[in-house]
Amino acid sequence: MKICFVGTGYVGLISGTCFADLGNSVICVDNNKEKINCLRKGEVPFFEPGLSEKIIKNINSNRLTFSSDLSQSIIHSDFIFIAVGTPDKKDGSADLSSIDNVLETIISSLKFHKFTKQKLLITKSTVPVGTGKKIATLFKKNGISSKNIAVLSNPEFLREGSAIYDFFTPERIVIGGENADAIQRLKVQYETNLLHECPIITTNLETAELSKYTSNTFLATKISFINEVSNLCEKTGADIQCISKIMGLDKRIGKLFLQPGPGYGGSCFPKDVKALISVADENDVSMDIAKATQSINAKQKTIHLKHLYDYYNNDIKNKTIGILGISFKPNTDDIREAPSLEIIKDLLQKKCKIKVYDPEALSNLKKVFKEDATNIIYCQTLDDVSTDTDALILTTEWNMFRELDLDKIHDLMNVPLFIDLRLVYTTKTLTAHGFDCFCIGEPPIFNRNY
Repeated sequence: MKICFVGTGYVGLISGTCFADLGNSVICVDNNKEKINCLRKGEVPFFEPGLSEKIIKNINSNRLTFSSDLSQSIIHSDFIFIAVGTPDKKDGSADLSSIDNVLETIISSLKFHKFTKQKLLITKSTVPVGTGKKIATLFKKNGISSKNIAVLSNPEFLREGSAIYDFFTPERIVIGGENADAIQRLKVQYETNLLHECPIITTNLETAELSKYTSNTFLATKISFINEVSNLCEKTGADIQCISKIMGLDKRIGKLFLQPGPGYGGSCFPKDVKALISVADENDVSMDIAKATQSINAKQKTIHLKHLYDYYNNDIKNKTIGILGISFKPNTDDIREAPSLEIIKDLLQKKCKIKVYDPEALSNLKKVFKEDATNIIYCQTLDDVSTDTDALILTTEWNMFRELDLDKIHDLMNVPLFIDLRLVYTTKTLTAHGFDCFCIGEPPIFNRNY
């Protein structure tokens, strides 16, 4: 099949590359010409394990090309996937301006063309319920027949850090539309290419569009719930890891997303929770659980800094604090809505000096804190970030942080205070190596007097 992906962000670039890897002819389009030129050379604008190798492989096999000419790309494609960004506005609603711009070009390109075979316009971008119907109405108003183009919704469920695996071995595929033949064409495309059988759910546009928001909001709710339980365990002496295990063994609950931490981040959960609340408000429905999830998450990002401040009796000015991990999760360089950002902002307000280390995300962090360049040291090694610090805060559970040389780090630090916000370690382990410490979900163990 000839496939066009509009947008070379996370979803578009990964999905387009994977479709090419399955033998299809894929063209990825973006209006950023500089970005397109880099992609043509195999230079990937973000980190995702295995992606760079697949892009280069499929460029060399002539299955994957890149262009900034949207008009010609869609004319020569059978399937047109829209995968542009839909960031949240100040009011929480989704910003669809990029989609509007794409539709304007599509309409002008197709208005005077008739095709022997119906094209499929497939929305992969996360959009509010009702968007597909509006697109179909817009085409009709501009004289573009449904015989020429059919509108479908095919939400993506890729996880950053394991997106390529998720593409080839999905848990489910959702296809929404009003045209049964068009739905079947896309369904066959997936059935032919999947590496294993998985449920393919066909439904209407509205259900498909809403499914992404509801799935992400529910997962975000699980995270906020277990974080509140973790805070309770810290006060009561209950074991949060054991609580999580007990809950997870209940098949009705499931074990995933029950790991306590400093809150969720990334490009999906925060945006999709806001968007679901916005859509509900527009329809006079109160999403109280989603609102509570959002509120809990905002507090969770910095709530545990109180232990650091208590340790130093709030005399934290000019203390050097090391941050282990910047990205919102391991195996990505994505720092959007990452808890580390709020932690760094809070520490800077307290006039702390910051040392940071992350295997992939430092360059992205520099773009956020340009004005604080003199107060943040970007470290290239674990030794650098540990040396002469008055505390270390583990904020992202990269695998390399699970096997730290704790004795060496203890000796490098000015004050051996370790704050683990991902429960990579336990207070028992850290105290055995001479640390004062706080591990999320456990009472702090502080033996020094400051």
